[in-house]
Amino acid sequence: MAHPYTIREIARQAGLSQATVDRVLNGRGGVRESTAREVHQAVKDLDRQRTQVRIGGRTFMVDIVMQTPDRFSTAVREALEAELPSLHPAVVRSRFHFRETGSASEMVRVLDRIGRRGSQGVILKAPDVPEVTAAVERLVAAGVPVVTFVTDLPSSPRSAYVGIDNRAAGATAAYLLRQWLGERPGVVLVTISRSFYRNEEEREMGFRSVMRAVEPRRTLVEVTDSDGLDATQRDLVLDALKREPGIAAVYSIGGGNTATLDAFAALGREPHVFVAHDLDHDNTRLLREHRLSAVLHHDLRQDVRRACQTIMRAHHALPDEGPSLPSPIQVVTPYNMPPGSGSGSGAGAGPGAVTG
Repeated sequence: MAHPYTIREIARQAGLSQATVDRVLNGRGGVRESTAREVHQAVKDLDRQRTQVRIGGRTFMVDIVMQTPDRFSTAVREALEAELPSLHPAVVRSRFHFRETGSASEMVRVLDRIGRRGSQGVILKAPDVPEVTAAVERLVAAGVPVVTFVTDLPSSPRSAYVGIDNRAAGATAAYLLRQWLGERPGVVLVTISRSFYRNEEEREMGFRSVMRAVEPRRTLVEVTDSDGLDATQRDLVLDALKREPGIAAVYSIGGGNTATLDAFAALGREPHVFVAHDLDHDNTRLLREHRLSAVLHHDLRQDVRRACQTIMRAHHALPDEGPSLPSPIQVVTPYNMPPGSGSGSGAGAGPGAVTG
């Protein structure tokens, strides 16, 4: 059992004699299995405590760079602030670079400025375009680790991607829509904020793949380039509803769901099924009001914690943990909302109903 500790250290940690520890570590036998487990556990405890000493008192300045609607950046900020105590004894300080719209070149300028100023790491939600990938390469070359968040830049040298399997999420949305629509006729509206975000592209691919397999005759109508902003989203959805009176369901990939429902209401209509992403403040309220059927959610607090820990590992302040797995996808309805987000009540609506 490889370890950097003396027999005396392990014996003190385990509360056993040095002779017993020596027999266990060298496989000499004559020791109960439970005692051997105590020795191995003592080594694990020393490893953990060694890590705490290594990161104790260290401050990590992390830059969070995102192009996203304010409702999501607010959720990310709140999640990070809630998780900061769990990162002790390390201290994480954050600088936020949030914007709702803008060109890729503006994003590149922000990343290059961070590289010149210095940072312990960047948590990045950005479009998957060559100029952003090149900016990430420059950051990494300058010794700044980058973690992609929610949407990936797989051709960049980022340390890890933290988020859900977006293709699986789109497939899950198609499954839910198929179950709840059943044989009811109607067109499905798919809303996307921007086509250059890999996460939205992958969600759409997963959704269309399953819909082709299970509902090949059902028509899909797409609305895109709203940036997920309510003012733009409402007009685009209103135009789509006027062109296609048969729209009966919505899969919202890019947000702006309050505006989408407002557009339906302006024409005296409502969707039979509405599946969305992320329990931000807007979606929490809409789900509680039964205006959304389900939200595909992932634990943002867990994700920001993982992102910060990945940056710490890049600085060798935490041990490596192997490949990063996607975050679990939660299907949240008005009846199983996470604690703190409120919960729906009453028995008037079925699982797929949108009561408005």
